[in-house]
Amino acid sequence: MRILSKEYKLYLKNKEFLFSAGVAFLFLIAGIVATYFAIVYATERASNSVADIILSNIPVFNVDGLFLFGPVIFWIIIALYLFFDLKKILFTLKSIGIFLFVRSLFLILTHIGPFPTHIQINVAGVLGVFASGSDLFFSSHTGLPFLMALSFWNNRYLRYFCLASSVFFGA
Repeated sequence: MRILSKEYKLYLKNKEFLFSAGVAFLFLIAGIVATYFAIVYATERASNSVADIILSNIPVFNVDGLFLFGPVIFWIIIALYLFFDLKKILFTLKSIGIFLFVRSLFLILTHIGPFPTHIQINVAGVLGVFASGSDLFFSSHTGLPFLMALSFWNNRYLRYFCLASSVFFGA
């Protein structure tokens, strides 16, 4: 723990690291804000729904727990890894911010309407926009774990965990 404390002190005294941390958080915030407005736009301009060749032909399963707790557990593991390897946090935050920003651009271009039997999730406030289901371009819950696998490619166990999470969340 002392080594970790020394590492944190070293990084927190480094002005370049602090500047880069500020830029990383700006990227992340910009990505989240862009995603918010892209979802609002996609919801307002939603076109007709499109059938899914797989989901339209399989029975419905209750995956609420997996859908809710799976990403939470995934991000807790990633956060713990980054907590113990501080030098990778800046690249990770910048990558996520750019990912969200690019995703928001494509959300604007592909504003497909929800399937007619889609169950509407009623969540109040800002979270309701993110949970509306109107962002049907590609999902962050599969794309971000894949991005994390690419980011942590040198760590074999974390890479396989992220790839497995991406496949699991996409299934």
